[in-house]
Amino acid sequence: MTSQPAAAARPEISVVVPLYNEAPNVKQLHRELTAALQAHGLAYELILVDDGSTDATFAALTALHAGDPHVCLIRLRRNFGQTAAFAAGFDRARGRIIVTLDGDLQNDPRDIPRLLARLADGAGENDIVCGWRRDRRDPWLTRRVPSYFANWLISATTGVKLHDYGCSLKVFRAEVVKPLRLYGELHRFIPAIASEQGVRIAEMVVNHRARRFGSSKYGLSRTVRVIFDLVTVKFLLSYSTRPLQMFGPLGLLLGAGGVAITGYLGYVRLFGGQSIGGRPLLVLGMLMMFLGVQLVTLGLLAELQARTFHESQGKPIYAVRELLESRLPGDGGPPSRLPLSG
Repeated sequence: MTSQPAAAARPEISVVVPLYNEAPNVKQLHRELTAALQAHGLAYELILVDDGSTDATFAALTALHAGDPHVCLIRLRRNFGQTAAFAAGFDRARGRIIVTLDGDLQNDPRDIPRLLARLADGAGENDIVCGWRRDRRDPWLTRRVPSYFANWLISATTGVKLHDYGCSLKVFRAEVVKPLRLYGELHRFIPAIASEQGVRIAEMVVNHRARRFGSSKYGLSRTVRVIFDLVTVKFLLSYSTRPLQMFGPLGLLLGAGGVAITGYLGYVRLFGGQSIGGRPLLVLGMLMMFLGVQLVTLGLLAELQARTFHESQGKPIYAVRELLESRLPGDGGPPSRLPLSG
């Protein structure tokens, strides 16, 4: 264990771990994380987030905090969920690199140095490195099969191809993940959400271990929530700055169909002398025109709301990877190379 002055320096790496009723795993998790990070040699901090545990998790974390200056402990007032716990950790993180993993010991901390090395791998540095639990130690029917289809669906919907969105063992550059606003179950979609900034994403096979203590907090009941969050992510990625292009085409199609139907019925009534008052087709045509106007109007209102959001938040519609300053007279120094995030 390093000395207090070393721990007080600004850390290079922040490790964020959410925990909910994981008291039997806390000490072993801390030992493995400490061994892996000290071997890496960079200054680090451990941000342990107690997500409203009802067992002895907080007491065990408090003991760790008292004995290790690297430990930062966050206790949430109630169980807000894993996404909120990650968000709390991201807000507190001071390192330029942020590592996430679960607190159930199924993720192997010894994989962290490999993920960190991959982050800086290649001519163009990666921004996110995701773990892939290729050999999962989970029940086949209730965990692995739903996960396979979920990963396929998320990859197909978002266009970000990953084998294992559900693996919490990931490494991020802080400027990529800290600006994100997370809610619901969006923590699993962070690579897809961040892809809007044009980030570089890599994937590595990591070790996955069977759970030794406690029970899993996840089940098939989360599937519906994940699907709804996937719809939200798709909208954010494709239409958050141009919602009219989502509602408008369908509205115009329905409106045009309604006009065609009512035009045909008008022709039949005026030139054919037929009664159209009791024909279901008239109701359909009027309904389609009404829905078309509603959808176009909804798109326009969404456009106004999106513009209000972006302007009031000062949220840019672009993301800068780096900036090479000019060297004009009076600039006051050599050019700076600044990684930025919009």
